[in-house]
Amino acid sequence: MAQKRDYYEVLGVAKNATADDLKKAYRKLAIQYHPDKQQGKSDAEKKAAEEKFKEAAEAYNVLSDPDKRARYDQYGFASEQMGGGGYGGGMSMDDILRQFGDLFGGFGGFGGFGDFFGGGGGQSQRVNRGSDLRVRVKMNLNEIAKGAEKKLRIPRMKSCDHCHGTGAKDGTAMETCPTCHGSGVEVRMQRTMFGTMQSQSVCHTCGGSGKRIKEACPHCGGKGLVRKEEVVSISIPAGVADGMTLRMGRQGNDAPGGGVPGDLLVVIEEVRDAQLTRDGNDLIYNLMLDIPTAVLGGKVEVPTVDGKARVTIKPGTQPGSILRLRGKGLPSPERYGTGDLLINVMVYMPEKLNDKEKEAIMMLQNSGEHVKPSDGDKNRIFSRLRHIFD
Repeated sequence: MAQKRDYYEVLGVAKNATADDLKKAYRKLAIQYHPDKQQGKSDAEKKAAEEKFKEAAEAYNVLSDPDKRARYDQYGFASEQMGGGGYGGGMSMDDILRQFGDLFGGFGGFGGFGDFFGGGGGQSQRVNRGSDLRVRVKMNLNEIAKGAEKKLRIPRMKSCDHCHGTGAKDGTAMETCPTCHGSGVEVRMQRTMFGTMQSQSVCHTCGGSGKRIKEACPHCGGKGLVRKEEVVSISIPAGVADGMTLRMGRQGNDAPGGGVPGDLLVVIEEVRDAQLTRDGNDLIYNLMLDIPTAVLGGKVEVPTVDGKARVTIKPGTQPGSILRLRGKGLPSPERYGTGDLLINVMVYMPEKLNDKEKEAIMMLQNSGEHVKPSDGDKNRIFSRLRHIFD
């Protein structure tokens, strides 16, 4: 499979391009590669132009949306799984119509680009689209570090098998809409101070289909959709973060009367870890040392996302020191590297001492040594020194 080109490269603009720059660049490419401009060319040339046309539409779809553009600038093509919508495997002609049908007016037989090309005026093709579904998926740090496959049982609206989504009994009981007479639009004339104005909107009776159900399907009640529960497999990439939204194209509710299904939006809910705190791709662990280990040094174990690691504590390690285990954090969603595990050294200071412990401290003080706090056995923190007095 061919590797995708950078969206800015596709449109031929700089990364700081303005919205107007993007629109002009897309208009130029859309005119050049529009299907209506390929008449008389070979099938191979038409196919190549169609792919260029889709590529340009996909790039504009992302870069013209501030949120999608911000995610793309930060994560690149990994952002297509974080709510990018409209990228991934590329956009079909139906996708382009659905995405830009309201923005554009009418150009040639394809039906979309009036605002860009200053022409048109005809009614653009209406493509029904199902509603989106939103689910939340909990992920712990181990799953985030490696990525995960989740299987969810999701109830969603599917086309009725009996009427094939039409809502009509036996799938045939339809009649021409009496309101729009089959056109799918309602035209209204209104007198104003500037004269008579004409406006049109989607027919409220048939929803733009031009047909009306004569006898409703008894299985779906004329809605064309029935509720079904299905198991959906979701592949979640490594490095996701709390609140990120992954978009699974056409995995939402079916469209009433046929059309394009909606999307499934998967919201990541990061489960808080009891020991590790996340900071971007880095992880932070607060290590509590006892005084002897901080003073004399030693080996300690610290938790990681997939187990434990042994860390060497140097003699005289100070409270507030940061030890770094490289590559023990979380991966970047864009696979640009892995974060680190940062160990914040803390030293436990006991609140109460017995007489022997006080004597040991005073002995160290008189020798000119400075004693540091401890962790370990908090009630017997000076057990290593106590043998001096036994």
